Parts: sequence; C-alpha cells; structure tokens
Amino acid sequence: MQRASSTDRTVLGPLPDEALGLAVLLRAWRARVGHRLGLGKPLPQVEVAAGIGMSERWYRDLERGAVPRMDARTLAALADALRLCADERATLFLYAAGGELFPAVSPDDVDLAPLRRLVDLQPTRPAYLTDNAWNVLAHNEAMAEWFPWVRLPGANLIRWGLTDPEAREQMGDWPRHGRAYLAMLRYAMAQYPGHPELGEILRTALADPACRRIWDDGPVVIAHRDGHTFHLTIPRFAPHTVDVVAQVLNPVGYPGLRLTFLDVLREPCADAGRPHRPLDG
Repeated sequence: MQRASSTDRTVLGPLPDEALGLAVLLRAWRARVGHRLGLGKPLPQVEVAAGIGMSERWYRDLERGAVPRMDARTLAALADALRLCADERATLFLYAAGGELFPAVSPDDVDLAPLRRLVDLQPTRPAYLTDNAWNVLAHNEAMAEWFPWVRLPGANLIRWGLTDPEAREQMGDWPRHGRAYLAMLRYAMAQYPGHPELGEILRTALADPACRRIWDDGPVVIAHRDGHTFHLTIPRFAPHTVDVVAQVLNPVGYPGLRLTFLDVLREPCADAGRPHRPLDG
C-alpha cells in the first residue's frame, strides 16, 4: 500500500473547510442538545452563553469561527452547557489550545527498538505499532498472518479501513467502522492542526462516495477505539467470522504513537446453532 503522492493530493482537491473546525462542531453540538431537550430546534445561543457566563455576542462569534483565549473554567462550562462526552470535551480543549500540548515524536528521531520488541513478544495475538497518522511502524507475525497488507510499504490502518475494498469485506457492519475511522480522523486533526498526512487521508476518503455520505451525516469525534469489539471475516478463520477486541496503549515516552493488541473473544464455530465459547485469557 503506497502513500499518496503530492500529485494525488492536488487531484483530490482541498479539504472541506465548511465541515472542519470548532465552529461546525459547536453548531452540531448545540443542535443535538436542543433535540435531546425536545425543543424541536437547536438550543438557543443565548442560553448556551448564559450557561457559561458570557454574552450572546461572544458565543455567536465563537460559532462564526472566532477562537478567543478561553480559560479552563470557561471551557469546562461550555462543555457542560453542550453536554459533551469525554472525547468531545477533549476536542474542545484541543481547539482552544491550538492542538496537542505534547508534539508527536518522529519515528525517525527516536529508538523504536523497545516498542518493536514488545510487539514481537506477543506470540499468538496480533499486535502492531502506529504513529499519529496511523502509519504501521511495526507488527508481529500474527498481525501479518491476519492482515497481510501490513507488510506492504506505506501501510496505513485508517487509509486501509476507509478506502480498501478488502476492509469492507472483512469488517462486519463496515459503515459503523467507517464512521468511527472518520471520527478518529476528525479528532486527530484537532490534535495536530495542519498535519499533511492526515489531510491527505481525509481527502482520499472523501473522494469515495460511501465515505462522503458518512461524513456528510454530521460531525462526530472519537479519540480512540480502545476496548472496541467487532466481527472479522478474514482468511485466517475462513469461512467463519471471529469476534475480537482492540486494546490500545499510548507509550508515555513516545507521544503520538499507539500500541494496539487484538484479542480473540469468541472462537469460530462451524455450527451456527451452537453457542460460542469464550477463549481463555
């Protein structure tokens, strides 16, 4: 899997600025609160402003794209007024801070040998290491057995999950996965504003009609998929499906990198009428 060239990015065109940034999220969150309260319309701007002790004009400017300096109290009050979940609160704070406070390390500038050894120490369950743009930096043999594409130059998890036809065949309920991957991309772009590779992945995804439909359904942000369970249909277990859970770890000394381990929850079962038995461990 090759990364897109600069020529590819030009052909794909600019990012949809009207669907990115804090302003569009604030409008969507305010509309959601109004729906949850049964108002039949977005929560009025004046009520949001009152809830955080600011003027209606101040909040209106915020939804128009202004990003004034906001202290922790103001941010927390705004998050409470809009009833944000943990990932959404983190996104709000990221935009206010101008991105991640701890810049991601460059894989070229640090010694990844300890993390690669940790990946290799997993003899049976798939394990892999990715950077802040989900490029696969290391993987064990189990991961390559399940997903041979990780061996290819430029292997990238999110690009594969969103644009490769194989991913849509192997992931049960792919639209749900596509929505999650796009939501993680949105969160990552708040973490690392202007990151060229994240932008390229989003451009490539939005050129696909299925991804574009999901994106246009409305803004969603997800920080990670730690603990997420899903079904896979892959050659390793063909013709049956397997249930797995993803465990994601962030090494403290390597900001921006992710260690991911896949655990099998239920073994493939040839008899659909027989209950699955959880595997040990």
